[in-house]
Amino acid sequence: MSVELDKPSRKKTFYPVSKGLRSYLKKHGREATLPLVYQDLMNMSFSIPLKDKAGKDTYWEKTLYDMREWNFLRTELINLYAILKTEGDFSYTKHLDVARVDYCTFGNSNPFRVRIVNRYNDNYDHYYIKKEDASRIYGLELEHLLSPNRITYLTAPGTIVEEHVAGIPGDVFIQQYLDAPDTNRTRFAKEFVKFNERCFVRLLGDMRSYNWVVDITPDIEDFQYRIRAIDFDQQSYEGRKNLYLPQFFKENRPLVELASQLLNMETVKQYQTEERTMMAFRLASDKYRIKDLLDTMQTDEISTQQKIAELAIALNQHFGTTQFKSQGSMGELVKCHLKQTLRKELLHVPKMNSRH
Repeated sequence: MSVELDKPSRKKTFYPVSKGLRSYLKKHGREATLPLVYQDLMNMSFSIPLKDKAGKDTYWEKTLYDMREWNFLRTELINLYAILKTEGDFSYTKHLDVARVDYCTFGNSNPFRVRIVNRYNDNYDHYYIKKEDASRIYGLELEHLLSPNRITYLTAPGTIVEEHVAGIPGDVFIQQYLDAPDTNRTRFAKEFVKFNERCFVRLLGDMRSYNWVVDITPDIEDFQYRIRAIDFDQQSYEGRKNLYLPQFFKENRPLVELASQLLNMETVKQYQTEERTMMAFRLASDKYRIKDLLDTMQTDEISTQQKIAELAIALNQHFGTTQFKSQGSMGELVKCHLKQTLRKELLHVPKMNSRH
């Protein structure tokens, strides 16, 4: 793995949800009637910057609303949490409260982070309310269908509501945990190789260290690691191929160096094949839903023609083929890329399925 300085677009264009995508969301249970939408939270009176334990700016601000506005928001934010978590069973909402609502001033989606607290034991949970964007929705769906992670989210016109993905932020893990005595560095290097492969196969971009988290699970005599993406704004948007490979971001350089030190090329290829095989299994097991998604994605505008042409040329050069059409859509490139990268593994899926 090598590293080069390559940065994604500073501000990505927001793309509206098309009729086709809206129909897909309704068909597969993602669209819901929500008690409030993103724009309702923009009526804040003022906000206070939030600092971390070291006194550094977190790019989040605690919002404050006038009392009449807050009384409405508090009730509906609790109801929205119930819709997200219990399919609208409001019988558990009496002991819930909203501890605070934070607003992020950094990044593309400017999300609100809602902290819900249980009055009985002070335990809390978070969820996010974000501006609707077609690119992000496609990213969430592809993550749900092709990665080892399940994603809970709901949509409504103008709004996406997402559950909180628990884990240690990637930049924090690199600074505080990577060199810790109890960190199994070899296992983590393996997971970074697999994460790198997952992102490239489904063309998820901008996986700098603060756009993913690390989930640590105790295992027999040691730990297992899972890297999970938490930002999907750059799903198949950029034209530069390397922006879909986490290994090329300078923020991830320590992980590239770690993998280079601990893994030889044969081992890296083994882990890449393992990840592609699992993705092929997921694609085959949910092929009709994925077909629905890709058929819709093919007709949607989620990037510019210049970026589409640039990426098509780069992928044709990378694979030594002419399969990627520069005059198509990003959805067509994603579909073609899945076929190109998973072709070998998909051929084995019927044989492997017959064993069960």
